[in-house]
Amino acid sequence: MFKQLHYKTPVLAFMLAFAVVGSSHAAQPTAQLPDQAIRIIAPAAPGGILDQTSRLIGNQLAIETGHTVIVENKAGAGGMLGIQSMLRATPDGTTLVMGSLGPNAANYTLQKNISYTANELAPVIYVLSMPDVVVLNPEVPAKTLDELRAYAKTKEGGLSMAVSTSGSSGHLAGELFKSRTGIPAVNIVYKGASPALVDLVAGRVDFMVDNLITALPLIREGKLRALAVTSGQRAQLLPDTPTMIELGYPGFDVNVWLGIFASSKVPTPVLDTLNRALQKTLASPVVTERFAQQGGIAVGGSREQFAKFVDAETQRWATVIKEAKINVE
Repeated sequence: MFKQLHYKTPVLAFMLAFAVVGSSHAAQPTAQLPDQAIRIIAPAAPGGILDQTSRLIGNQLAIETGHTVIVENKAGAGGMLGIQSMLRATPDGTTLVMGSLGPNAANYTLQKNISYTANELAPVIYVLSMPDVVVLNPEVPAKTLDELRAYAKTKEGGLSMAVSTSGSSGHLAGELFKSRTGIPAVNIVYKGASPALVDLVAGRVDFMVDNLITALPLIREGKLRALAVTSGQRAQLLPDTPTMIELGYPGFDVNVWLGIFASSKVPTPVLDTLNRALQKTLASPVVTERFAQQGGIAVGGSREQFAKFVDAETQRWATVIKEAKINVE
């Protein structure tokens, strides 16, 4: 039986702990970053949430530090190529990667040939949390989960589900959706959210589980229909869309999360300097307001808090993947 594993409580606990602990680094000595450009690797194609968030953070981090910040897209292997690229760089704190659920937590269970370990990565700061949403092409004759299940039975081979990136939170939430609801669907895997959404809007695939940032404009334009959100509570920007829990699936609580990682070989004082600069970046109204407009939360916090969160997510998804028999091979 699937255990009730909730996401809302860890995020709230993380943010409450930050209110108490987050200021503790203020009195520590400050290490200077090398006098060169900072590179943030976005392990995804341009246009999606990871790319957009990396560029937003990069622009504001440049203001906070006075450094040039370059965002470099390195898509492939479910985000793992970007992490490998970061690990090959000189570990001086000037090469970072925007990590996420797949390559930084779930892939340790999902992927048989992962080329790095968690010990090689240093979590720097928790950047963003936001819900995923189950979206349909409007031509699919289903406005409820029961109607979608009935429609799937009429299609030989089941429905088709667009997957923006193998191992992403949307992919994992989609696999969990299929497992929990019993709705059959064949995965159509793309190289990024943009081409997946193009095909979904065109009707070449039936549905997708995607993050709120990229799906919301298309929902508002009537080009996609929102069926359910995957978070524990309804999304403020989609107040009429039920949660999967409300639809009868307890414990179905999945959010997108993004965070900055560095090599664990980077000196601790430099990691602390990066964390402090990124805390200021995330507290900027430019960032908090943009995230809020898109249905997300700028989380922040200390390095230690983010490390504990990532470890908890790794353990949580190891359990979910095994119980739901999720396989991305």
